[in-house]
Amino acid sequence: MTPPPRRTLALTTVTLLLATNLYGAASARADDDPVDPPGTEASAAAPVEVDPNDPDLKLPDGATLAQAKVLDIKSVVEDQSGDERREDTNTDVTFALQAEVLFGKDSAELGGEAKSRVAGIAEEIRKQNAGKIRVFGFTDNLGSSAHGDVLSKQRANAVQELLSQTLNDAGITYEVRGYGEDYPIADNSTEEGRKKNRRVEVSFPRTS
Repeated sequence: MTPPPRRTLALTTVTLLLATNLYGAASARADDDPVDPPGTEASAAAPVEVDPNDPDLKLPDGATLAQAKVLDIKSVVEDQSGDERREDTNTDVTFALQAEVLFGKDSAELGGEAKSRVAGIAEEIRKQNAGKIRVFGFTDNLGSSAHGDVLSKQRANAVQELLSQTLNDAGITYEVRGYGEDYPIADNSTEEGRKKNRRVEVSFPRTS
């Protein structure tokens, strides 16, 4: 069976050298640039030292150079259906599977497609030789917050159990959490956005 086409959604490159007094700062958050849950923050190495007096910088008189920053390079690829999303940084790999692919409505019981989806993630974990895996569950903002917290943790537990069975590696440790409606990656005011937010994320360090 031919796999569904994939599309690259975002690629952020990032060595930032900011000259203060010259440029204004601006920030934006797109639907495809999610907030990271605790434990998955960027961890790029410190930048090389830059000499603020280097004449090659050609700064105007009176201008000063702000401290350089380096952020993780992140690529985000989502399949055409939107059911599966992969994020790669220079330190981690994260897979996000929409809940509808794995579970029935308001259920934490894995469906028929879950095994093949999790098997694909397990293959990448083996490739990266990962020893620690994070499995995080999320919901939309419908229903009570308490119910979302419980359901998201139950779903994360179900995926972790299947992943553990698939990998069959006693040397791997797991961190499993349910965040409920926290950390949405899309707009909860639309069904399309809520569908993206109902998800389970599996992340692990990259070694290759």
